[in-house]
Amino acid sequence: MTLSWSSFAQTASKYNAKEAFDPGFYPYPGNEYRSASGEPGPKYWQNRADYKINSTIDTVHHLITGSEELVYTNNSPDNLKFLWLQLDQNIYRKDSRGSATTTASGGRWANTSFTEGDVIKSVAVEVNGKKYTPEYNITDTRMQVWLPEALKNGSKIKLNIEWAFTVPEYGTDRMGRLHTKNGWIYEIAQWFPRMCVYDDLQGWNVLPYVGQGEFYLEYGDIEFTVTAPGDMIVVGSGELLNPAECFSATEAKRYADAKNSDKTVMIRSAEELKSGIRPTKATNTWKFKIQNTRDVAWAASRAFVLDGAKINLPSGKKCVALSAYPVESIVANGWQRSTEFTKGAIEHYAAKWFEYPYPAATNVAGIVGGMEYPGIVFCGYSARGSGLWGVTDHEFGHIWFPMVVGSNERKYAWMDEGFNTFINDLSTEAFNNGEFYQKQSEDEARNSFGENVDGLYTIPDAVQQRSLGVTAYYKPAQMLHALRNNVLGAERFDAAFKEYINRWAYKHPAPWDFFRTMENVGGEDLSWFWRGWVLNNWKIDQAVKSVAYRNGLPANGAVITIENLEQMPMPVTVLIKESNGQEHRQSFPVEIWQRSGTYAFPAPTTSEIKEVRIDPDKTLPDWNRINNVWMKK
Repeated sequence: MTLSWSSFAQTASKYNAKEAFDPGFYPYPGNEYRSASGEPGPKYWQNRADYKINSTIDTVHHLITGSEELVYTNNSPDNLKFLWLQLDQNIYRKDSRGSATTTASGGRWANTSFTEGDVIKSVAVEVNGKKYTPEYNITDTRMQVWLPEALKNGSKIKLNIEWAFTVPEYGTDRMGRLHTKNGWIYEIAQWFPRMCVYDDLQGWNVLPYVGQGEFYLEYGDIEFTVTAPGDMIVVGSGELLNPAECFSATEAKRYADAKNSDKTVMIRSAEELKSGIRPTKATNTWKFKIQNTRDVAWAASRAFVLDGAKINLPSGKKCVALSAYPVESIVANGWQRSTEFTKGAIEHYAAKWFEYPYPAATNVAGIVGGMEYPGIVFCGYSARGSGLWGVTDHEFGHIWFPMVVGSNERKYAWMDEGFNTFINDLSTEAFNNGEFYQKQSEDEARNSFGENVDGLYTIPDAVQQRSLGVTAYYKPAQMLHALRNNVLGAERFDAAFKEYINRWAYKHPAPWDFFRTMENVGGEDLSWFWRGWVLNNWKIDQAVKSVAYRNGLPANGAVITIENLEQMPMPVTVLIKESNGQEHRQSFPVEIWQRSGTYAFPAPTTSEIKEVRIDPDKTLPDWNRINNVWMKK
């Protein structure tokens, strides 16, 4: 054969087939709690936390006071001698671990002013009809409560806790308060003592809250009230139980109209704010209820413009989209589109993946740039146009990950932010015929594999801030697109991804449960894929090594040799262009790399080849695209 080399320099391959396809991938076999197929096992369990909370907002001192009744159910096989709770407001103390680890470097989660955190006024325990004052210890953002007797399997215990905290102005971009011309906007979250998760993988999950990593919470039903000045509007997670008591008669009618309107209905307008709100009562107590949830949040302000519209769900059920924002947010292509965006995003996700589970979806404009809670999200008040769509779509996408699929955000940001970023891409492409859709550039795709990028399997608190956007958001989304577009195909991928959501709705999946589900439902051994994308920070670099004609004659056809130069294997698509105008497209499975890093294949050409191109559609984030192409000299 006559060999015709490409003009680019050849580099040494880093590829190791035995490492890439090592069969020893899974760290443990399936068991009665978590099946080898990726499903919850026949004895899967998780504990439960139900809350009834009463709270009051003092707008003079920016103070929240509250009391809660927490009923905790132990479904584990273990006897629990003590309980761990989260006191997230303690991150805002000057002596907190969060202040020590984030302030010096600045950034989104830095805290520049301090509060006293959670002031615990009392803790009481009720078990078997008897009340006790337990011993409890507070360490940073966690509180340990020792029980008078061990809580056995199937048993319940009731905790009554009274507490208070000052609302920080900038609460590490999770909560806080914004001053506007018509008053403060309060966005209240991480606001009540919450149970830590006790699971079959680690027991008590007690990583302290330091700001960058998010939350891991138990499910239950939550009822809560907020008593606020009479001229304020309060919006919160779940269903507002008493709109007639809190709104004026006119506002209550508009609120009811919004629930039945596909068009946005104004509930309290900017003009009404300008003319002044004249409350009939000094205070209102707003009552909310939400079921099968891991958390609740709320917002309150006398500065809110409020509008809403109906959300249509696949089952025929309806819920309401609400938007609460100040007059400062009413600009060209601004927050007056928020309800439209909320409705569009949720209707898409509900139809494609899993039905939206809550009676309302509320978007709040305030100091928080973007943060999600069940049924309510906080987005930056100055966002507009594509920025407002992007943050609204992203934060409501979190309803599916992690509000429905309750993965451990404290450890695996890629299962939360990354999965959400992936579904955001599909939602944005679909919304309003792609009004805000932009395909990721090649440079952005390759940046996910840079030398300074932390791997996906890095806990969020250890990820460098410069790397977080890639590690937690963009690279795991790229991974899922690659799995969908290059390995499984859209039909098999979508079926497996939907099954994963259905299997683990309102449960606590580990990474291995996701891996096993995608393999079992998708019908592929994907250990090589997870090893490269998740457990390692490997790159993709597929190259055309050589082109040769049989017996030196182009009319006899060619043999093309391709090479895998970096550590990650992936399927290959090759486009061959002949000088006579003919084109050939050939696709090869990942198994071509099982034995070595080179692969030769025949091409049915009849004339000279003028170009060979790997990944012609640019669907892979190839590290070096220059060597993807062979050109005739």
